[in-house]
Amino acid sequence: MASTASSGLDRILTLELVRVTERAAVAAARLRGRGDEKAADQVAVDAMRSELNRLPINGVVVIGEGERDEAPMLYIGEEVGTGDGPSVDIALDPLEGTTICAKNLPNSLAVIAIAEKGSLLYAPDVYMDKIAVGPGYASGVVDIDAPAIENIENLAKAKGVPVNEITACILDRPRHARLIEAVRATGAAIRLIGDGDVAGVIHTTNPDDTGIDIYMGTGGAPEGVLAAAALRCIGGQMQGRLLLNTEDKIARAAKMGISDPNRVYAMEDMARGDVLFAATGVTDGNMLSGVKFGRDSIQTHTIVMRSSSGTVREIKARHQDLDKF
Repeated sequence: MASTASSGLDRILTLELVRVTERAAVAAARLRGRGDEKAADQVAVDAMRSELNRLPINGVVVIGEGERDEAPMLYIGEEVGTGDGPSVDIALDPLEGTTICAKNLPNSLAVIAIAEKGSLLYAPDVYMDKIAVGPGYASGVVDIDAPAIENIENLAKAKGVPVNEITACILDRPRHARLIEAVRATGAAIRLIGDGDVAGVIHTTNPDDTGIDIYMGTGGAPEGVLAAAALRCIGGQMQGRLLLNTEDKIARAAKMGISDPNRVYAMEDMARGDVLFAATGVTDGNMLSGVKFGRDSIQTHTIVMRSSSGTVREIKARHQDLDKF
């Protein structure tokens, strides 16, 4: 017999979870290209929070918009849902790629992951060093502590191609100057992205379409946990290490039960058990189309996945009741 939590996840897997990301994506899409990152993020937060509180769950945000003192809504530790139904952990990013949305560039998403209570990494809102590849490789093909040249060469060997046919996705940040130089020195190519590293990690799962074989570099820890949740559902490998490089960050992490500030987290450490993941496109991208506004309808494109079954569903919806958005 399925557990109570699993039964709850079965229900959430249908349209309820999709509605959460759809509402956030539509709200943010109304402000695409208007140059106001904060406003776009806020409307997405408001829409996602409102929809989450309709769900029959006893949910706790473990990865959110920030910690309680920094975020008025959807902060880490906030309780959401009706209070009925299963107890679940929630990781979310109502607008993944705020700058992307503000500039109307590709791959901005509304993203959420839900898992049974205690299954998602509970961590402070800090940076995380990450490395990820898609499915089909032997365990340990890449290592977060190995030099870039070793990871690139090992991946090329495992894929059966020369190094110059490998492409790494890296956030375009000054902090990555040495990493970029090291990767280019191998002969591999680099896809620099301005924002949106959840999409960057997911793109490693389908290199034939995206052209991305490996994700490397430092980004937000919330995005890291969300990406790990997605990979749990569709396959791949990922490692992450929280960058707890000040006494304040170490203390904040300790309050959340993290005793080893140097620990390397595998994908399964960041997202365990039965995991659900959903993302709706805000702007057009490699994986999802952005929200389309018509005279009489709104179109959305969502992907929803479940780790226990390996099911991946794409939902292209036309919403004709515009008052609900």
